[in-house]
Amino acid sequence: MTTTTEPTLLQINTSLFAESGNSSALSERFVSEWRKRHPNGRVIVRDLSRNPVPHLDGARAAALFTPAEQRTPEQNAVVAESDALIAELKSADVIVLGLPMYNFGVPSQLKSYLDHVARAGVTFRYTATGPEGLIGDRKLYVMAARGGIYKDLPADTQTGFVRTFFNFIGIRDVEFVYAEGLNLDAASKTRALEAAGEQIDRLAA
Repeated sequence: MTTTTEPTLLQINTSLFAESGNSSALSERFVSEWRKRHPNGRVIVRDLSRNPVPHLDGARAAALFTPAEQRTPEQNAVVAESDALIAELKSADVIVLGLPMYNFGVPSQLKSYLDHVARAGVTFRYTATGPEGLIGDRKLYVMAARGGIYKDLPADTQTGFVRTFFNFIGIRDVEFVYAEGLNLDAASKTRALEAAGEQIDRLAA
């Protein structure tokens, strides 16, 4: 957690449409309300559409597993990028994740980000009693925007995956805001966004 007197919020947007995406708009609503209550707080924006993290391949995976003293300059650059992402997470008191659903899963740019955050000995470690997260707990709000209806159904592959991943690295206080049925019709979209907005306002307060 940050040691400054004012809190830090990390906003992670994953929509292909950047700030125009529904999940990004929901995240921005939370951030706007949060700023009112923390006018001197710091907001870090990590937009994975405008600044994507490269997908993990053999070379990048090898860099993350190679001991520091044996890395090439190219490998050091990969590790530095991963280190920066992890430092952002550790600096945040609150995290807001904009999460659209693409083809029944999380956006590939989010998966790339998570692949560079999950590092044995850095963000988690294995112990005799099982894995232990090393990031440290803080509040994570997930703004889940879906075209159809998936919550509490087998087709919702996102909720369990996201919760499991962040729990694994030590972030256990995870809360979801769902805006579903956005592609069914205009009335459904309006109702869903209004309900999600009201929930966000309560959470931000």
